[in-house]
Amino acid sequence: MTEAGGSAGPIGAAHTRYAPGAPCWVSLMVHGLTTTQEFYGELFGWEFQPGPQQLGPYVRALLDGGEVAGIGQLSPDRHLPVAWTPYLASDDVDTTAETVRLCGGTIGVGPLDASDAGRLAIGSDPSGAVFGIWQAAAHVGTTVTGVPGTPAWYELTTYETASVRKFYETVFGYDEEAAVSADFDYLTLHVAGRPVAGVHGVGGALPRDLGPHWTTYFEVADTDAALTRVAGLGGHVLGPAHDSAHGRVATVADPEGARFSLIQVQR
Repeated sequence: MTEAGGSAGPIGAAHTRYAPGAPCWVSLMVHGLTTTQEFYGELFGWEFQPGPQQLGPYVRALLDGGEVAGIGQLSPDRHLPVAWTPYLASDDVDTTAETVRLCGGTIGVGPLDASDAGRLAIGSDPSGAVFGIWQAAAHVGTTVTGVPGTPAWYELTTYETASVRKFYETVFGYDEEAAVSADFDYLTLHVAGRPVAGVHGVGGALPRDLGPHWTTYFEVADTDAALTRVAGLGGHVLGPAHDSAHGRVATVADPEGARFSLIQVQR
């Protein structure tokens, strides 16, 4: 999260429906499902229950009975990057997927039904950053936010905001607020007047091994203590914690290399 970020929602918010464009779910595909559950269960206090199995073994992470995120298992022959993927809400995933294609993005998976839970697609923007699209049915998405162990913010890191802003504005209908700074390339994306995600252009500072990518920030009660837990559980601390306008932040990776950020939110 940067100085231009914002809160993902009120404390302990319970969601019944997400407006189109709002990040509504986050999912991770891994090779070792059991060991990954152990890592996140210890780190965030998550419990797990089985979810739709169309794409292979899959579980939903629960916090105090509320659904937070999904974790699925990659088939052994699929050598895909292990990464957290945010899903953006849509009232019609087929139409949204077609708009993605018309605007220069790609659709790699779907659209397809996930049992009675909803309908999904996975695509990428013109710069290659991967995201999901979710049309809710029985499964609305993340049902609790604003407490430790839940997603707090979503941020796209790309070469420059100008190269993708029209894509996201056209596909998802975002209102945008640019940072007022000549040397800070940042957009905050708004849905219904509320900040829901950010886009950070970093130019040549973008790591070549990552390319443009979305990052999920998970709230923790104490960032420094969480970093100690991450390391003790076999994860990786990718940089020191630092204080921002919105809280204390650090970037880490789980034992399989999936990157995410931690934030101790200031309230």
